[in-house]
Amino acid sequence: MTLLRRAFLCGLSLCAALLPTLADDKKEDATAAWLAEHYTKYEHRIPMRDGVKLFTRVYVPKDDSTNQPILLTRTPYALKPYGTGRYTDPSGSFETLVKDGFIMVTQDVRGRFASEGTYQHVRPYNPAKGPKDIDESTDAWDTIDWLVKNVPNNNGKVGMLGISYPGFYTSMGMIDSHPALKAASPQAPVTDWFMGDDLHHNGAFFLSQNFDFFYWFETPSDDPLHDNGRNYVSHSHDGYDFYLRLGALGNSDKLFKNAFPAWTEFLAHPNYDAFWKARNVRPSLKNVHCAVMTVGGWYDAEDLFGALETYRATERQNPGITNMLVMGPWSHGQWSRGDGDKLGDMNFHAKTSPYYQEKIELPFFRHFLKDDTNYTATEATVFETGTQIWRRFDTWPPKNTQPKTLFFHAGGKLDFTAPTEGTDAFDEYVSDPAKPVPFTSEVTMDYPRGYPTHDQRFAAARPDVLVYVTEPLDEDLTIAGPLTVALNVSTTGTDSDFVLKLIDVYDEDFPNPEPNPAHLVMAGYQQLVRGDVMRLRFRDGFEKSSPVEPGKVTKLGFTMPDILHTFRRGHRVMVQVQSSWFPLVERNPQTYVDNIVYAKPEDYRKATQRVYRAGDAPSALKVLVLPSR
Repeated sequence: MTLLRRAFLCGLSLCAALLPTLADDKKEDATAAWLAEHYTKYEHRIPMRDGVKLFTRVYVPKDDSTNQPILLTRTPYALKPYGTGRYTDPSGSFETLVKDGFIMVTQDVRGRFASEGTYQHVRPYNPAKGPKDIDESTDAWDTIDWLVKNVPNNNGKVGMLGISYPGFYTSMGMIDSHPALKAASPQAPVTDWFMGDDLHHNGAFFLSQNFDFFYWFETPSDDPLHDNGRNYVSHSHDGYDFYLRLGALGNSDKLFKNAFPAWTEFLAHPNYDAFWKARNVRPSLKNVHCAVMTVGGWYDAEDLFGALETYRATERQNPGITNMLVMGPWSHGQWSRGDGDKLGDMNFHAKTSPYYQEKIELPFFRHFLKDDTNYTATEATVFETGTQIWRRFDTWPPKNTQPKTLFFHAGGKLDFTAPTEGTDAFDEYVSDPAKPVPFTSEVTMDYPRGYPTHDQRFAAARPDVLVYVTEPLDEDLTIAGPLTVALNVSTTGTDSDFVLKLIDVYDEDFPNPEPNPAHLVMAGYQQLVRGDVMRLRFRDGFEKSSPVEPGKVTKLGFTMPDILHTFRRGHRVMVQVQSSWFPLVERNPQTYVDNIVYAKPEDYRKATQRVYRAGDAPSALKVLVLPSR
């Protein structure tokens, strides 16, 4: 977009405020010119086994003195700009890889943009295919087969990579691997939309990060509303207010005018039924014959679950292959762009994204696709938050962890000793769906990418949030691996959500950043380390929900995604428990209904929630502790 057009659209004069835009345009033009100087762009329509043709963009190095491997990304997000004379802006991982000479290939997946066929969200793997039957695995196989036979100067080796939805297509391409596929890197891959990625966590619908996205995704790209759907639909910038006024999530169909069948279908499946199970990639990750490096971010609000679970499923079902995990201090896809030195109020004191691109990703593909011998495979390369250092382990979680349990005690205390109180010891709060606990103090329709690190003092001050905290630590405490939540709870309603958050409370002498334009107070900062939600209706399994008996003590257990975090000496460990996290998570009416998205206004009722900490029914958080170094 030109500078003048930006000024016209914004209703702004050509002024100093737009000078950074001019600089960005010049940089984009320069990098696109570099690509045009060093690469030739081709566009192909590659036939699949059923006759459908998929639009594919190929960048081939002009230096043909050495045959190069192919790196393939399959995407539902368009290959703009289209046209062989128009070049994209190589940045981040793309820039690192093209400067090493890889043949870069990107494809519109079936039914999207310039590709033929019918699109299907998270198309299920078909284990019983006939000669003409397709899924995303066969589309990847047919594409790779065509590329190695038709792209000039390739060395016969192919790699795949992609982030988020393209990460899902990379995972699918690994299954029943084509012989030429030697390396694959699913990054923040969509893996299970009901249990932990994007749409739901443990069956609870994640509202603010999906409402806008799917409106944008389902709107045709030539529709003027495609890039401005948020304001058209909501006329609001305050998501907390807008979603409260929206009421039950099912009312969104009225706003969308029932124009998006996929969205309507998502809402129609409240339990972990055949629809969602077919879209769980994990059981299908078999017959993987290539090296795999799964990548994720500790603060990825969208597909943290997918990265960890893809690594685990690949490891479990494909013994003997090279299978690695990389986790950094990143939000969704942050490792592929920017410096990765900061997120929200956190400063990691290192440019982690360029480090990943140059020292981890590039060597991986060079070794398996170019036979570079200067490489040692590491099972887990993970960034330890808190100390802000990279660590390497032979297994994940590390073998030498020790299981420990953080118990809730009277007076809001938290420690590793079991409680000795009587059977009726509990803490309680009133949860009101009309005044849900916000997930951020920022005013936004979407969600801040840094919210998984946000200061939780705003929540701790609320009467509907329970707070448990340790004494200041005498020495560093490093927790590595998944977190297991074991709650004993009751409610005066017939259904409820329970959210648990693990928090790092900074010491009272922690310095403020310099300079400090945001006027942060870091002393006593309550940094969110991990949080997640569980619906009481799914206490006995996700396939079928059921109401709870009011007042009855109920066991509620679930697992939160892994961490590698060091709580520093002098810091305190905090756990917060609440029953709403809005509008990140849709509200639970606290009256049981078969499908929450169609709850009626009268179903939303206050409920008194109790969290028990008795000796025979303690509530606790189970962790894995690494020995002090």
